[in-house]
Amino acid sequence: MAPYLTLLFLFTTIISATTAATGYKNHTVGGTSGWLFNSSTNTSATNYSSWASSQSFNLGDYLIFNTNSNQSVILTYNKTAYTSCTADDSDVGTFIYNGGTNNFSETLTIPVPLTIVGPNYFFSDTNEGVQCQHGLAFQIDVQRGIGLPPSLNQPPPPPYAEPPGADSVDSPPITIPQTPSGGAFARRVDVRVVVYGFCVAMLLVKFW
Repeated sequence: MAPYLTLLFLFTTIISATTAATGYKNHTVGGTSGWLFNSSTNTSATNYSSWASSQSFNLGDYLIFNTNSNQSVILTYNKTAYTSCTADDSDVGTFIYNGGTNNFSETLTIPVPLTIVGPNYFFSDTNEGVQCQHGLAFQIDVQRGIGLPPSLNQPPPPPYAEPPGADSVDSPPITIPQTPSGGAFARRVDVRVVVYGFCVAMLLVKFW
């Protein structure tokens, strides 16, 4: 009986560890539309509020902004800054992401980690807030989920966090330009881990 209990314990542990490792998601902002604005027509590429309302967000998730240097990415916890479409560098609750470039129309992929529970506001303040005023803005409500991974569990939230590699356990893998959550790659990794753990458990039972 003891060998089978050991096998059950090991199998359960492996499944739990695998679930924790893949518990975070990447959300590609705007889906295939990206985070873009047409300055000729003063229109955003899609309705970002509608996109956000179709998603569930948790601590440790990443928002992936497929954009270019003609737009900015502002994260703020300050509702006043959001409603006024104004980013204040001195505001400790506001973070400005520019992808590290000043070139015009340069293609960018900007990953933003979610590190604070509650309302998170995003907008572009380019053209003195015109982009934000015409739809390049949205808000989300971040839930606790399984909590922050160790790589992000540091106050205050970092203004920029490079996404970890695909084999990291702490944070979600990033695939550009778009990463579907729970994709085929993640499932293949999960199966290998479970099969390996099962084989180890069987060996333990054999030699018990």
